[in-house]
Amino acid sequence: MSNDAGYRLANSQVAIEILPFGATLHCFEVRQPDGSWRSIVLGRQNRTAGDASYLGATVGRFANRIAGARFTLDGTTYQLAANEGPNQLHGGPGGFSEVTWQVDSLTPDSIALSLVSPDGDQGYPGTLRATATFSLLDDGAQVVYSATTDAPTPVNLTTHPYFNLDGSPTTDDHVLTMPASRYTPNQDDGIPTGEIRDVTGSAADFRAGRPLGAARLAADAEGITRNGGFDHNFVVDGAGLREHVRLVGPSGLTLVVRSDAPAVQIYGGDPLGRSGVAIEPQRYPDAPNHDGFGPSVLRPGETYRTTTQWLVTQA
Repeated sequence: MSNDAGYRLANSQVAIEILPFGATLHCFEVRQPDGSWRSIVLGRQNRTAGDASYLGATVGRFANRIAGARFTLDGTTYQLAANEGPNQLHGGPGGFSEVTWQVDSLTPDSIALSLVSPDGDQGYPGTLRATATFSLLDDGAQVVYSATTDAPTPVNLTTHPYFNLDGSPTTDDHVLTMPASRYTPNQDDGIPTGEIRDVTGSAADFRAGRPLGAARLAADAEGITRNGGFDHNFVVDGAGLREHVRLVGPSGLTLVVRSDAPAVQIYGGDPLGRSGVAIEPQRYPDAPNHDGFGPSVLRPGETYRTTTQWLVTQA
C-alpha cells in the first residue's frame, strides 16, 4: 500500500518501504518471535534534497567517488559536477538520489521505478534509462538495477542503506564478516590510490569476522581509517551472485548481503555517530580513471544489470 511517505511491501517475515524520491529504501523491518516488528535500517521521516548521508537512497549515475570530477572516455575528457571538494561523490549534487523516480508498476510484493537521465546530466555523456525493482523474498528483500544508454557512459548503481540490527546506540558490537582478500586503500580525500592491496595481517581483514568497534580502533592505529572509521572499497572474492557481507548484531539477528557486484563499500557512518554501517555493493570507486579497476562503461546495445539481496535470520 502507499501513503505520503512511500510504498510499503510486507509478507509474514519482512516489510520494506520505498520512497520514489531517490528510489530510497526508507524502511526495512523484520518480524520478531513475539510478533512485533524491528527496524534494521536508519531512516528519517522524509528524505530531502541535499541529504549528505544518502540514507537508503539509490546513488548514481556513478556511485562512490570520481577523482577531480573528471574522466576520459574514448579520447574525450568529461568534466562532471563536483560535490565533495574537487571530486564527485555518488553522481553529483543532482545525482539519482536527488530526483523523484517514476513508479512504473506495483504488486503486493514488488515495486518497479524508472528514471531517464539526459545527456549531460551532472556532466555525463549519453541519455541513460535506469530501472530499480525492489521485491520481497521469503526471508528478506532484493533490488535489481538495470540501465541502457545511447552513448558510452560510466555506470555504477547501488543502494546506500545504513544497518543497525538491534537499535543499539552504535554498531561497534556488530560483528562483520566479508570474504574479501583485497581492498583499495584511499588517499585522505577518499579517492583510491590505485593500489589493490592484500588484507592479510591488517585491520582491513574481515574474513574471519570482527566487531566493528575493535576493527575501527585497529584501523586507526594503522592509519587506514577515514573520518574516524571505515570508508573503504573491498574486493569480494569469487564472481556472480554470492555472499558479500555477513553482519551479526548483539542479539544474534543476522543480515547476509548477497550481490553480483565485484566489490562492496563499507562506510562506518562516523558522522552519524556510528549508529549504522552502510553496506554498498558496487563497482570500484573511481574506476573510470583506473584501467586495473575492472569495467565501468556501458555502451549502446548493452544492458547494465546488477542484483543485491538482503537476507535476515533470527538467532
